[in-house]
Amino acid sequence: MSEAATGLVLQALDGARFRFDPGALCLEFLTTGGPGPLSRHEALHGPRELADWLALSRLGLGPGEIRAGPEDAAAGRRLRDALWRLVRAVIEDAPLPAGDLAEVNRAAACPALVPRLTPDRTRAWAAPVTGAQALSSIARDAVELLTGTDAGRIRECGAGDCPLVFVDLSRSGRRRWCSMERCGNRHKVRALRARRDRTEEENP
Repeated sequence: MSEAATGLVLQALDGARFRFDPGALCLEFLTTGGPGPLSRHEALHGPRELADWLALSRLGLGPGEIRAGPEDAAAGRRLRDALWRLVRAVIEDAPLPAGDLAEVNRAAACPALVPRLTPDRTRAWAAPVTGAQALSSIARDAVELLTGTDAGRIRECGAGDCPLVFVDLSRSGRRRWCSMERCGNRHKVRALRARRDRTEEENP
């Protein structure tokens, strides 16, 4: 489940669970897998998995609200992989790949989710909710992020073995880790162990 409607609880390959809030819907979508080595984390195997992920995301969709087919899952994988390459290009201040731009723009051109106000003053989505609409909303979120002032705050986790990316929305602008629960804590443990080892070497 998400915390305060944002962020996801992820499970690392070693089984550890931790909260991760990347600060944007499109970056949240990147946790479903990706191209190359990231394919081992693939979660969008079919329409059911896409619907299940959307229900966990900050969109706040209910599992039964989403109409998705095999073509939506395939489109979701293409969009996600394109977003990975675009985000890395932005982080590296490199040219944006033309094919990936086209993929995001193609998804964004479809009708997006339509918000509606409920009697209890909460937001819901006008039915029917389709997989294509959800992907369009993700693509449009990416357009807003990558063209806005926060694009310069997109970071990769400081742990060398963690590929997760996030928008650093901290006041100081010094966020280093995907999650203090996970990579931040592992860094502290390694640093403490290294200091202890140095002390033992200096004082045998």
